[in-house]
Amino acid sequence: MSAAELDRAVELLVRQVGHWQQPRWSAAAEGGNVSRAALVHKLVQEIANLAADAEGEPRRDVPRLANDLVLPDQLRVVAADLLAAGPPEAVLTRAAEAVTATRSAL
Repeated sequence: MSAAELDRAVELLVRQVGHWQQPRWSAAAEGGNVSRAALVHKLVQEIANLAADAEGEPRRDVPRLANDLVLPDQLRVVAADLLAAGPPEAVLTRAAEAVTATRSAL
């Protein structure tokens, strides 16, 4: 899995949700009992954890901001952090798979 493939997966998800308004974020994700916003925030945290691990830094909680409309930007930022850390290919694959799975669940 290349950095370009992770970039593409993130971009596809951002295009899917970037225009959503609050009611759509608050709706339950497919087949689950959590909101779409909670599911995307979980993904943001997972990518942030992978970036911290790749950088040899401690994991930190990504703040859950009051406005869910910022979630696509948060995802872009943590994905860029992960790519900047230059992780092994297996980490990029794991990240891209998580993005794709989240996109499918929305």
